[in-house]
Amino acid sequence: MHPAEANSGISFYRTNLDDGRDCEIPADFRYVDATDLCTSIGTTDGSVATIEHLMATFRALDVDNCMVEIDGAEVPVMDGSADAFIDAIDQVGIETLSAPRRYIKINKPIRVEVGKSVCEFTPYDGQRIEVEIDFANPLVGKQAYAFDVCGETFRKEIGRARTFGFYADVKTLWARGFALGASLDNAIVIGEDKVMNPEGLRYEDEFVRHKALDAIGDLALAGAPILGCYRSHRGGHKLNHMALEALLADRDAWSYVEMPVRRETGHADLQAGVAAAAFGPDVS
Repeated sequence: MHPAEANSGISFYRTNLDDGRDCEIPADFRYVDATDLCTSIGTTDGSVATIEHLMATFRALDVDNCMVEIDGAEVPVMDGSADAFIDAIDQVGIETLSAPRRYIKINKPIRVEVGKSVCEFTPYDGQRIEVEIDFANPLVGKQAYAFDVCGETFRKEIGRARTFGFYADVKTLWARGFALGASLDNAIVIGEDKVMNPEGLRYEDEFVRHKALDAIGDLALAGAPILGCYRSHRGGHKLNHMALEALLADRDAWSYVEMPVRRETGHADLQAGVAAAAFGPDVS
């Protein structure tokens, strides 16, 4: 992760592409090219997948400008949470810039429904996320979590929540040659009647907290912090993206406002050789 100038935003710089070229990909909702198991952004030159945990960390820690250099097609999954990214940024610190910080203020409700899944933006004096999940598996079941986005809450309550998947889906993917990096070290794996990770859960409601983590990361592709409340019921990466597209397409639904303080990261060398995990349809 490298420092970037004010108002330059977040971008991913892909190196070592197959044809020997490099390419830059803006972290912007208009560059989203896949939302099946994770969020991926790309151009005709290249793409980067599994960006949501790092993007959530940038948003929660108020990092607006950063260039992320990456030599592979996926951001390392680490332990399945955002914890390693939080630590990396905390180690190098954040620089406050003189440029005013621009926010997207929600002016009226915007709602997206797909089957039983619903996402909605509403006006709110702050940055709030409210998430509900409803899984048939009783180990997950119905859970809800709501919070105002800030660095300390993210560090303690959200950032350590890991991605999760079901062992039956993992076995199917393994048989097809996919998700070979998935393990108990980088995800919560749910068996028929128990969580298979020996250490158990980090939070009693870790599943919904991770969904909240994903929502923060997906919405960070708006290009500016969102002043408003985002509610998600049975949502996921695809619906988060659809809601963001619907919001930004309606110019009456939002407006830019500016406030003092804009930050960027210092320089950090974040390296990892962990393969990104991927699961089946119930992936967080």
